[in-house]
Amino acid sequence: MSTASFDQTQYKLAQRQSWDSVASGWLTWWETFEQAGQTVSDHLIALARIAPGQQVLDIATGIGEPAMTAARQVGPTGGVTAFDLSPQMVMIARERAAALDIQNIVFHAGDAEQLDLQEASFDAILSRWGMMFFSNLVPTLDSMRRRLKRGGRLAAAVWSTAERAQVASLPLIVIGRHIQLQPPAPGTPGPFSLADIGHID
Repeated sequence: MSTASFDQTQYKLAQRQSWDSVASGWLTWWETFEQAGQTVSDHLIALARIAPGQQVLDIATGIGEPAMTAARQVGPTGGVTAFDLSPQMVMIARERAAALDIQNIVFHAGDAEQLDLQEASFDAILSRWGMMFFSNLVPTLDSMRRRLKRGGRLAAAVWSTAERAQVASLPLIVIGRHIQLQPPAPGTPGPFSLADIGHID
């Protein structure tokens, strides 16, 4: 996934700064957002067949989902490792988990495309609305696959087209009217870059 002018380093820096800048808004509105988001988290848990005692990796956890849902499912004999690029989002995730007395999650601020984790160490990997922002999708998927135990499962949710995912597209339209927001160039990461599932082939 690249174009001649796409600078991955600058892209990731901009992503980190962008998510850090909106973290306080997510803290304010997370309960409203999770009214819809929780359904997706529950579906990912079911798809990955997460069970008590398992080890789960959550990529692009944001303010802690689906990591916290997975933590409840695996129980005290299991554990969840969760990553997000934004330190501010991770800080909020830690605060939320502590407030809910969820003790079997370890949160990390870091780049999911450069995982420094032991291979074959997770029963499942989850990602809710994060993969479409990866700048090197296929190599990252391969890296994630190597972190799975034999028979492990990957379950991920991405946005569909802008027309079908209006919960994501409408805010971008409104913001774009005020700051002349430009859509991502073709072939580069963005909210709807994985709307066509054939893109991963």
